[in-house]
Amino acid sequence: MIRFDNVSVVYDGAPAPALSGVDLAVPEGELALLVGPSGVGKSTLLGAVSGLVPHFTGGTLRGRVTVGGRDTRDHPPRELADLVGTVGQDPLSHFVTDTVEDELAYGMESLGLPADTMRRRVEETLDLLGLADLRDRPIASLSGGQQQRVAIGSVLTPHPRVLVLDEPTSALDPAAAEEVLAVLQRLVHDLGTTILLAEHRLERVIQYADQVIVLPTPAATPLTGTPPEMMAISPVYPPVVSLGRLAGWTPLPLSVRDARRQASPLREQLAGVTLDETPTTLWAGVPHGGTGGHSGPQPSTPDAPRAKAGIRHALFRRKQTPPPAGGHPAELTNVTVRRNRTEALRNLTLKIAPGETIALMGRNGAGKSTLLRTLTGLHTPTTGTVRVGGEPPKDTPPKTLLRRTGLVPQDPRDLLYADTVAAECAAADKDAGAPRGTARALVTTLLPDITDDTHPRDLSEGQRLALALAVILTAKPALILLDEPTRGLDYAAKHRLATVLKQLAAEGHAIVLATHDVELAAELAHRVVILAEGEVVADGPMAEVVVSSPAFAPQVTKILGTGPWLTVPQIRRALEAAA
Repeated sequence: MIRFDNVSVVYDGAPAPALSGVDLAVPEGELALLVGPSGVGKSTLLGAVSGLVPHFTGGTLRGRVTVGGRDTRDHPPRELADLVGTVGQDPLSHFVTDTVEDELAYGMESLGLPADTMRRRVEETLDLLGLADLRDRPIASLSGGQQQRVAIGSVLTPHPRVLVLDEPTSALDPAAAEEVLAVLQRLVHDLGTTILLAEHRLERVIQYADQVIVLPTPAATPLTGTPPEMMAISPVYPPVVSLGRLAGWTPLPLSVRDARRQASPLREQLAGVTLDETPTTLWAGVPHGGTGGHSGPQPSTPDAPRAKAGIRHALFRRKQTPPPAGGHPAELTNVTVRRNRTEALRNLTLKIAPGETIALMGRNGAGKSTLLRTLTGLHTPTTGTVRVGGEPPKDTPPKTLLRRTGLVPQDPRDLLYADTVAAECAAADKDAGAPRGTARALVTTLLPDITDDTHPRDLSEGQRLALALAVILTAKPALILLDEPTRGLDYAAKHRLATVLKQLAAEGHAIVLATHDVELAAELAHRVVILAEGEVVADGPMAEVVVSSPAFAPQVTKILGTGPWLTVPQIRRALEAAA
């Protein structure tokens, strides 16, 4: 169904090809998973299938890409619309109407389908993706995850024979991601739809793939094979595979269920090891393979982060600096926020302590982004009080607020306005009053391969996020707010991000990250706050909250079942200590 014959793509002005000598085939009715580190050309490969590359993106495509027998060189995207449905990393760029129901119908209207067919398919898709309650909602009022589901639904209604999806679950909570992946499975198995999917959160999707295509480095020859074959050699792999490699399991497990069947000997090895006996050994993080071998969390109570100061000092081998003066960096008291006649937050009370890392979790639309934006003064509470650095954020001068709080939103382009990476970094240094080169060093730490003269719009989603993170982190605000900070980042990039954030927490900065990435939360957070319908339904130490939650537990916890184990690096250190 999809075939690449010696395909290379070179963008104008680029120092090297984005793709080089690609030969691969995806048979009809299979789900092919495309994996690789950030910036290796996955989005370019997907764009070549839909015709966006080079008809829309520019550049030069050599070789031949055929989809259903149509050569994409001779058929621009509009002539492939009945055959190929595409959802990119940014769902907002796909929307052409204002409401959910209209957006689901738009693609079918463009193809001239009968009205009764359109109505039936819209209803089917609303039910498939759990969007029925949102059918009349303006798209602009939806959360990022809800918008992602609408974007997927808009390409499902025309019933294309091929689906091309770029990180389709990156903005979805665990339950919604499972629902979307179940829909994709039904399309493959029941309708024979061919799906080519790129995803960094391999723990969610690897077990569903029929074949895996690995792009190990930029412009490298792709490697293709079955999921077990590719996970044995891939530079990126999920925690379940990392644990299998560590334990020497054969065959390598791809799902929690497969791993549990082989885990009994490992449980016995870990039975006599406890975390609190040697905290600096067990919590300290070291680079490890493709999963980013950084440390697990340090459970602590919200109002007593100093109780773990000794552990943090040992972790980072650096002096623990005093936290910012003025008590808690942020406090919300009985806060209610109404948006579009909906109570996005309801009577919410929360204190954020210096040096504390909080994972803010919950289903899409629970109010996580609203809470972060309220802390920056972008939303004004209907009732209650918000204080950041002891003052309401809306009454704080911008330069002062920059030192007190920094928000990286879901769409990093909101923060980027310069023409080059170097110009963005220079502006960040100037705004923060930081030494020259501070922001550029952060970008290099997060993603080493970004060049100075690259335009931000030419970066991948993960690279843009790394640049936006560097812009905000340069000022080292007392309160750092991150909204889905790992979208588009591979495991190694997430490790580097976690290292930077841990260093900032060790210096006394408070960090709140709204995330659906349970693996990142397990490795980084001291405390978890779970929201539902704008209310706090759980608030406590990381290990206690996630172990009791099937939806938010990391893979290691699900596999081992008992004990305080959350991450693979913990297991590695524990085995070393036991030996």
